[in-house]
Amino acid sequence: MIHALPWRRALGRVRGYAELGKPRVVALIVFTAMIGMMLAQPGPPPAGAFLAASLGIGLAAFAAATLNCLVERRIDARMARTRARPLVRGEVGPLQALLLAAVTGGAGLALLGWQANPLTMWLTLATFVGYAGIYTRLLKPATPQNIVIGGASGAMPPVLGWTAMTGEVSPEALLLFLIIYAWTPPHFWSLALYRRDDYARAGLPMLPVTHGEAYTRLHILLYTLLLAAASLLPVAAGMAGGVYLACVLLLDAVFLALAWRLYRAYSAALARRVFAWSVLYLSLLFSALLLDHYA
Repeated sequence: MIHALPWRRALGRVRGYAELGKPRVVALIVFTAMIGMMLAQPGPPPAGAFLAASLGIGLAAFAAATLNCLVERRIDARMARTRARPLVRGEVGPLQALLLAAVTGGAGLALLGWQANPLTMWLTLATFVGYAGIYTRLLKPATPQNIVIGGASGAMPPVLGWTAMTGEVSPEALLLFLIIYAWTPPHFWSLALYRRDDYARAGLPMLPVTHGEAYTRLHILLYTLLLAAASLLPVAAGMAGGVYLACVLLLDAVFLALAWRLYRAYSAALARRVFAWSVLYLSLLFSALLLDHYA
């Protein structure tokens, strides 16, 4: 038992490092980037370039999430949702987190510059700065529109995937960007609704804190309508066909129904359902794009 304790501490440290990078968020980022890569090619993308770009984008996203946890560790300590993060618990120190972000971020950018192209590397760096710097340090504590403005960074992964394969930013890549950009406010505001007390305690000006529950519910509905319109643009542009159209109409119908119910009558359970559906919605929408592409 005595000899097992150092191993437990080591495993706890490794787990803490992994949690700093928000692996579930990074998985969704890499997934949408991979879809962008596959949509950019008429056939399957080259395996080596595909894997290298996926790893590079994933490492950069991991680094940005780690830096976000480092910057917000005092805020995280005041929120029930985040007070168990490794930096708050003391499992990982600030210097260790900074070194982890520097190593993973540098490795990701170097890999993209070497195996993809300079445009993808620079766009990934801009995305990193936009999220870890502009959004986390400037926008999030300053304005209730932080999600709307800062959503540009979160919408970049499919663009990064597209440029990794083509070396250019095309109109089709920008349509993918627009879909995620419109998706971001209802996704985060539904979370902020049922975590309103958390954000208020942390002193963050999220929309439910500054403008109230009813105002936020209205804007979730309005942005869900905007998202539904944006989700149809790939069909209008000839980027997708009937398979995608059938899938996205169903996905939009469910999202709009949930947003309408939330607008009409609030409950924390319903806000959680909207948030959970928003995650599934984005995954299924991009899967439908890929299915249509190879159909």
